[in-house]
Amino acid sequence: QVQLVESGGGLVQPGGSLRLSCAASGSRFSLYTMGWFRQAPGKQRELVAIISNVGIVNYADSVKGRFTISRDNAKNTLYLEMNSLKLEDTAVYYCYVNYMERYWGQGTQVTVAS
Repeated sequence: QVQLVESGGGLVQPGGSLRLSCAASGSRFSLYTMGWFRQAPGKQRELVAIISNVGIVNYADSVKGRFTISRDNAKNTLYLEMNSLKLEDTAVYYCYVNYMERYWGQGTQVTVAS
């Protein structure tokens, strides 16, 4: 069982920045494939970024060049650095782990508004 706790969401103006964090339980953190998904009101949950256990990353086209996913295996923590935020980035952001099973965090709200 892996437990995930996200933090760092909030309200930011267009063009601003936020950093999301996801603290994960478990002694095998370095083996996890991890990622961030988001879900806007009335829309399906979509992949934002994913990072493998060896550090290979992939991003949704909509966030390439603006968002950066990273992990700190010593701290069992996943990050999402979000820059140049747009109104359309408003969503609940979920941390995700794929290790034998799929696990989800409870989500953190990111609101981009002027």
